[in-house]
Amino acid sequence: MTCQKQDIPFGLWTSPITPEMISKGKKLEDVQAIPESDGVVWIESLSGKSSLMVKYPGQAPSDLTGSLNPSGGVGYGGGEFCAGKEGAVFAEKNGRLYYKTYSPGEAKPITPGFGSSASPSISPDGRWVLYVHTCEDRDVLALVDIQGEQWPRILASGADFYMQPTWSAKGNRVAWVEWHHPHMPWDETDLCYAEIDLTTRQLKDLPTRLHAPGAVHFQPCFSPAGDQLAYLVNRGEKDELCLNDLDGSEKVLVEEKIMLPPAWVQGVRAFAWSPDGQIIYYLENKRAQTRLHAYDLSTHSSTAVPNLENFTITSQPSVSADGTFFLLVESNQLPRRAIHLSEGKIEVLARTMADNLESGYLPVSQSISWTSSDGAEVHGLYFAPTHPTATANGAPPVIVYIHGGPTSQVLDGYLPEAGYFTSRGYGYFVINYRGGTGYGRAYRQALNGHWGELDVQDTIEGCKHLIDRGLANPDKLIIKGGSAGGYTVLNSLVHHPGFFKAGLCSYGVSNLFLLDMDTHKFESHYTSSLVGALPKAAQKYHDLSPVFHADQIRDALAVFQGSEDKVVPPNQSESIVAFLRANHVPHVYRLYDGEGHGFRRSENILDFYKTIDVFLKQYVIFSV
Repeated sequence: MTCQKQDIPFGLWTSPITPEMISKGKKLEDVQAIPESDGVVWIESLSGKSSLMVKYPGQAPSDLTGSLNPSGGVGYGGGEFCAGKEGAVFAEKNGRLYYKTYSPGEAKPITPGFGSSASPSISPDGRWVLYVHTCEDRDVLALVDIQGEQWPRILASGADFYMQPTWSAKGNRVAWVEWHHPHMPWDETDLCYAEIDLTTRQLKDLPTRLHAPGAVHFQPCFSPAGDQLAYLVNRGEKDELCLNDLDGSEKVLVEEKIMLPPAWVQGVRAFAWSPDGQIIYYLENKRAQTRLHAYDLSTHSSTAVPNLENFTITSQPSVSADGTFFLLVESNQLPRRAIHLSEGKIEVLARTMADNLESGYLPVSQSISWTSSDGAEVHGLYFAPTHPTATANGAPPVIVYIHGGPTSQVLDGYLPEAGYFTSRGYGYFVINYRGGTGYGRAYRQALNGHWGELDVQDTIEGCKHLIDRGLANPDKLIIKGGSAGGYTVLNSLVHHPGFFKAGLCSYGVSNLFLLDMDTHKFESHYTSSLVGALPKAAQKYHDLSPVFHADQIRDALAVFQGSEDKVVPPNQSESIVAFLRANHVPHVYRLYDGEGHGFRRSENILDFYKTIDVFLKQYVIFSV
């Protein structure tokens, strides 16, 4: 029997997706098979505290790290751990690497207490750890014995950045990716490999370097036999999966697909070998969804990996010794989970949230594309208001979400925030504007020299497209974003006053000059490509910095900021708030003590959504 839906105004629907539920959700960022075993290790985080979990068949998961807090300390993080045969090595928040066996006992520090570390990689014999280390803005590739009995040795230096160190199966070769300023890791990177002498703890010779202007190399991974090296490369519009015989010869196995994710963090994986070396399993990004495929080296053909059809996002593939899979997966209506896929059966190891919500509260995405005024195709995802017992007439208010980066993409997976708003009677519209990833090189590079312009154009025109389709109330649009997305929020409110009813800005960039001077090493040249190099582009920096035009903002604005943010410091938000206060613009300002670039503490996430709920009711839903 179908339940009669009740007419309730948009924005006032009662929802079981509460701020408390979102604030208590876990994060799952990586899962790894234990070599030569059927065990698995994954990392889960809650309210800023991370734990490494280990599980063997028939046993309950156990916490390896206790009071320690695994956290990759290079750049934006990632690359927290490596699962070895006897134990795991992990980077701790204090900057040191620790080794913890899978048997009971304490974790042991194996590196000195200075700088920060990430991306540990354990040698096949379990005796050595290759890792990335940073100290006082100097990054190196280093080697330490797994017991921490010797001082670490620098293996490679001179590049500005390193990532993805790895060993060959015999432990006689290592490979890694490195790059230099002014490039970001999606602009140009080199892949290096070399023989290593573990007696002297040095490379035997200068590394072989795979380099080409504008070529992006990603994730070197030796074959199980150790005689070949697979990797991803972007040197044209789309990506290639390649195989190198270590003699300089290269074979392109898969081409003309989107496979290479932006390396914002350490430790990202996009493919894995089968144990017998006959298959490479790779992820393809298509229409904002990532699917796992198998490339057979004997037949030279690709097929989709079966039994994953219910998921729209698959990430961090890891293959066990018996050929089964450990993966992170999700879909619009299935929260992210770490799974074991074996013989067509799925075992759930961990979830970010419980699966106890009625499906009627969870939205299903619509892929939306529109043609910009300059003739480009732009993409987004739309989630309509969804509720099993509530309905309303007309077009809904819409949250227009602008992702950060800006070289990034919102994938079509489980978005707790989308469900939070759609179950209350809002539409939720994701703008995957030009400059983002997932749609080819030309799309990604379109924003270079035009940040603050094209992103705003794509946002405004995307909203007009939504209005024309009857999917959004033009009088009740709310723009929301953080970091680079917050920059687009502020510029949209500056240059299009009255178009949006309200804005929600988290740690948004307001002053490009300060961003160029204050930001961390990883992004210290980013604005040069996105806007232009100083001092030549000084006028452009002024024209595109919202703070110099903040007196144009007339729409209600809620601003959220972390007190310890090193990427976009509090002065960027506070300068905007000062204008709002002086001009009597309706606003709310929340400064969260101890938070950095993104909010992690449950109590602050809770306050964030409760504040937004009150703010939107006051300035959008109940506003004339």
